[in-house]
Amino acid sequence: MTTYKVLMFLHLFTVAPCIFIGAYLLLNKKGTKNHRIIGKIYLSLMFFTAMVSLLIPAKVGSQLLNHFGWIHLFSLLTLYSVPTAIIAVKKGDIKAHKIKMRMLYFGALIIAGGFTLAPGRYLHNLFFE
Repeated sequence: MTTYKVLMFLHLFTVAPCIFIGAYLLLNKKGTKNHRIIGKIYLSLMFFTAMVSLLIPAKVGSQLLNHFGWIHLFSLLTLYSVPTAIIAVKKGDIKAHKIKMRMLYFGALIIAGGFTLAPGRYLHNLFFE
């Protein structure tokens, strides 16, 4: 198996549960012990998957440094949002925490996830070809 495929599967393995975990966290009661425990798992998975995604070269569209594509901006969004959301909640700034968590879920999972279904991308080929 190529390095690209190993990284891709590792990324998919860590990001797929985040779609469901994140939705659960957004839709259920906040501030509970359960929310905090599941939230730590979610943020750990999101941070790890963003790190892995930076190692995966863009194969669609223009590239920067013969590696990074536009979709990598969502990885940077994640690497920014996770620690700043943690800092916000630790400081008691729940409003900022909520904004960052919504930004993370919709930006890094829904929007970026939608882009991964574009023709020529790995998931498009996996699901539609």
